Amino acid sequence: MIPMNSSPAPRASSNSSVMKMALAWWCVALIVGMLAACGSAPMSPVATAPVSATPARAPAPGAVISGTSTQRAKNRWTTVAWSDLPGFEEDNLFEAWNAWIKSCERPGAAFASYCADVRRLSIATPEMQRDWMRQHFQPQRVESAQGDPNGLLTGYFEPQLDASRVQTAAFSIPVYQPPRNLNQRKPWYNRHDIDTLPEAQAALRDRVIAYVADPVDALVLQIQGSGRLRIAQPDGSSKLIRVAYAGTNDQPYRSVGRWLLDQGLIKDASWPGIKAWLAQNPQRQQEALWSNPRVVFFKEEPLSELDAVFGPKGAQGVALTPGRSIAVDPESIPYGTPVWLVSSGAQTRLQRMVLAQDTGSAITGAVRADYFAGWGPDAMELAGRLRQPLQMWVIWPK
Repeated sequence: MIPMNSSPAPRASSNSSVMKMALAWWCVALIVGMLAACGSAPMSPVATAPVSATPARAPAPGAVISGTSTQRAKNRWTTVAWSDLPGFEEDNLFEAWNAWIKSCERPGAAFASYCADVRRLSIATPEMQRDWMRQHFQPQRVESAQGDPNGLLTGYFEPQLDASRVQTAAFSIPVYQPPRNLNQRKPWYNRHDIDTLPEAQAALRDRVIAYVADPVDALVLQIQGSGRLRIAQPDGSSKLIRVAYAGTNDQPYRSVGRWLLDQGLIKDASWPGIKAWLAQNPQRQQEALWSNPRVVFFKEEPLSELDAVFGPKGAQGVALTPGRSIAVDPESIPYGTPVWLVSSGAQTRLQRMVLAQDTGSAITGAVRADYFAGWGPDAMELAGRLRQPLQMWVIWPK
């Protein structure tokens, strides 16, 4: 997956971008609906409940036992009524359903048998989708092992940067593929070594994917683990590519924000705050960057117009959906699980269905999630500052 710090609606930097995103979503739903219409079998009114490797409970068929708790590896789940989910009747499920369809590309055992219905319901009304969910699923409040339902929500995003295939005065910071001798030296050279040692630089000389303008943006790209590069073309046009996580130098990750806080240099350790301080103190930029020895290497992936409305692949192996995908601790919530997420704070207020499709090294614990904000400046602003209380309910088969 994406190593991350670890977002509510997709990025909307302009009216034009919103219209393009909406049109792209409408096209995805139309294609899915046309494919579903080709199926000869009508949707069964009652689907057989799948057998889960980790069942939440085993009541009589169709029974709702509100308040029943099941202890799990890192948390416990408590059965609640649908009416206990704040805002459930108001959520427009369209974007969440697209994320669920993505999860059905690699569904877990508990959800595989429902995927045919999920696809057929992609063009149904939210009311029809909610009725189907009530029929086949039961919400379970996620709590700590001691019964605390409160946790933490943070955010992550996919940086989008201008770049060049050739090094220029404006674009001089390399984005690297893994060096060919990466596995011959564990750990590999740290960030300071890569910038200063001739042998490290020689190993990376022919491994550059592209060059970006700002070393801080390059670091953010590495921390997020994936990004979009807009490559300038000789004819003046540009080509959008994705760079996806391909490995690291096996050095420990250390937060530049934490280093700046420990030095007493900043009080705002969000990415916008870090970037503002570094811009004001260019003479200390290199020292700050070297405080994090870990370097991430990438692989280049094509980015079609249809792929561009989704994010990179998460740990589940499916593309992330802006505003509807979260990273979780898979020992707390299995990949592919629909989750009702409630969070309110200074940055945003969320009451919506999301899909557990990713994880990260910092995402551990019972009630913990990282919210995928999308890409671009607005997503960076939200993800960089998002840190607020969280409650979650898994939507689990009856």
